[in-house]
This record gives sequence, C-alpha cells and structure tokens, in this order.
Amino acid sequence: MNAVSEALKQGLDTSITVNGKRLWDSLMTMAKIGATKKGGVCRLALTDLDKQGRDLIVSWAKEAGCTVSVDQMGNVFMRRAGTNPNALPVLTGSHADSQPTGGRFDGIYGVLGGLEVIRSLNDRNIETEHPIEVVIWTNEEGSRFAPAMVASGVFAGVFTLDYGLSRKDVDGKTIGAELERIGYAGDVPCGGHPLHAAFELHIEQGPILEAEQKTIGVVTDAQGQRWYEITLTGQEAHAGPTPMPRRKDALLGAARVVDLVNRIGLAHAPLACATVGMMQVHPNSRNVIPGRVFFTVDFRHPDDAVLAQMDAELREGVAKIAGGIGLETELEQIFYYEPVKFDAACVKSVRAAAERFGYSHRDMVSGAGHDACYLAQVAPTSMVFVPCVDGISHNEIEDATPEWIEAGANVLLHAMLERACESAP
Repeated sequence: MNAVSEALKQGLDTSITVNGKRLWDSLMTMAKIGATKKGGVCRLALTDLDKQGRDLIVSWAKEAGCTVSVDQMGNVFMRRAGTNPNALPVLTGSHADSQPTGGRFDGIYGVLGGLEVIRSLNDRNIETEHPIEVVIWTNEEGSRFAPAMVASGVFAGVFTLDYGLSRKDVDGKTIGAELERIGYAGDVPCGGHPLHAAFELHIEQGPILEAEQKTIGVVTDAQGQRWYEITLTGQEAHAGPTPMPRRKDALLGAARVVDLVNRIGLAHAPLACATVGMMQVHPNSRNVIPGRVFFTVDFRHPDDAVLAQMDAELREGVAKIAGGIGLETELEQIFYYEPVKFDAACVKSVRAAAERFGYSHRDMVSGAGHDACYLAQVAPTSMVFVPCVDGISHNEIEDATPEWIEAGANVLLHAMLERACESAP
C-alpha cells in the first residue's frame, strides 16, 4: 500500500476532495441525453436513450481504468481494483433511468458522484485496500416497468430473477427482452455479490434541507412502502338514456377511492403519504359511462404497524365503496418493503465526513424509495442527501447548485475512503 493510503488510515483530511467542476460538467453532459424542453430529462428504463446514457457512463468508467461487468438484470458494475485481492468492495451508485418528466439529478447524481470518487482517487494516486465499485441499477424508477427498484430487489433476493425479467411495460415488452435489445443482458449472476459497505448519494427530493439551510442529510432510515393496483369494473352504458340510480359507474367508484386514499393519508399525518398516481379509464369516451377503471395507490410511512393499518383501511374502504354502487373489484398489493434502518457504522462514516468538512447537516428519514433500501438487506448501507431547489423532484425543473453537488460528493468520497482503507479479514 502506498504512503498516502497508510496516512488515510490515521485520519482523513479535507485536502482530499473531488473535482466539483468535472462532476458538474459530467452531469450536464448526461442531461443532454433525453433532454426535454423545460430543462429536464426523459430516459425511461431500457429505452434507446437509457442505452445511450449507459454507454457514455461505461466509456467514462473504462477511461478511468475500471473493469466493467453486467449482471442478468442489466445492473452495471464498474470496479476500481484494491490492493488486497481478497477484500470485499465498497460500493456506491444509483440509477440512470428517469421519470417521463424527470430532472437532471435524480439517480444519475449518485452514479456520476461515484465515478467522480474514482476519478479523484486516480488524480491523487490513492490506493485502497478494498476495491471501489460504482453501480447503475436497472429500472429504479418503476415508471416503465413496475415495481420500482426491481433489479436491486433481485440482487438482494427480494424478487426472483424470473420475476424481474418478466416485468412488462404498457405495450407488453418485458425487461428481459428489452435488456437483450439494447445489449445489456449480462451473464453475471444477479446477487451473491458480497460487499464490505455501500453508500448511495442522492438529492433529497424534498424541502427539508433547503428550508433549514443544511447542506448534508445524514440518512438514518427510510420509510416503508406499499404499492397497489386496483381495478373497478362496472358496466358501460349510454350517458344520455341511463338513469342515475341505475348506473354502475366505475369512474365514480374510483373517484371515491381517490378521496378515501387522501383521507387515509391525512388521518396518519404528519408522517404518512398516500397517493393515487396513475389512472386508466375504459372506454374513455365522453358520452359513455365508464365501465372499468384501473389505478394505482402508493402508501408510505416509517412505522410498519401504521402501514399495516393503512392497508386495512384501504381494503375495507374499497370494498364498501364498490359494494355501494354495484362494482366488482380487484385489489393487488404489488410492492412492499418494511421501513429501513441503515447501518450504524455507515451512517457514522457519513456524519463524520460532513463534520470534517464543516458542512451543516442533520439526520433524516428518506421519504422516497431508493435502491439502497433493498441493498441494506444484504450489506451495511447508508445514504447521503443534498438539497434540491424548492424541494422539487420528479419534475423537469428539478435543480441543485454546484456547491451542494460538490459537497455531497466530498462526503461520499470520505465515507467510502474510510471504509475502503479498513484492513480486510
């Protein structure tokens, strides 16, 4: 091990930093792929634009001396070798796919922040005992293929490989087929990949850090989530001759469930979140009473017992609403994970790095789902948050300052270095 790495074991100092301008330039270059008119991006999972983004990141990783492997779910691992061939890697990364009207930082900041860690270590000729790995997780958003975080879920053993590859988009195309099409159907097994530690860098996607003028969020926990798909079926009929009392209006039932979902969220405030985010009405004709409505429900809370209570209230309420107007119901929970408590040692590394740089910081619970939530089931894991302007995310106007972006990457660099220079057993 070189002298710099020996010194790192004795204590990191703030002269070891990332190149903030290079990181920002990389983010802005990526933002050109799938750029939208309002300044955001649209790179849905496994589209040609997603492939273009992956290809660019892989080329940058190879230029930085990384070896690249792709697993069976299309997760891309970019490794910088350590000095100890038997040491487990320290992992970071996030996702490169976006929402249809997504922003320039969601997910991709974590990937390129990880790449910047590697580039900065190269700049200073710093060796680490443990390898450093950066990952691009497939289909984190769940926008094109539900559920979200499916590939990291397969990696963690939450889902089977067959389940992950068989997920379909609205056109019936599967993840497996689309991975083959874009050339990212790898042959490395998905999972069984031991890690020494893992970190994920992300914008907060909420307003707390900016409102409190904090630069770093030290993420200690993440909310649990339940996702549902609901179909209400009534009977299509002519909008003119059909009397109001004789109607079996599926959209009316759906509207009442939307209100129910909102009331459930408010009843468990301030920590609960309850959302209907997608709806499909059939036959969707202006003079036909809707006969079938498909829609989604998203529940979140940091207490699993409260999530279970919300689940019971939803099921009871949907049955009552449907029964009152003669509708048939299908209600399926398609996605669930318990609230996550991140690894205490990894959280401590993040907090220590923020304090070392003198960045204002606070402990916080993530309201959003992240690949780190599944990863925490198989490896010591934590997260680093930075603010986003007005707390806006999943929106084309999502924004962050170069100073926040650099600060978060500095914290990531130091947290990873601390763990990567530990002696391997």
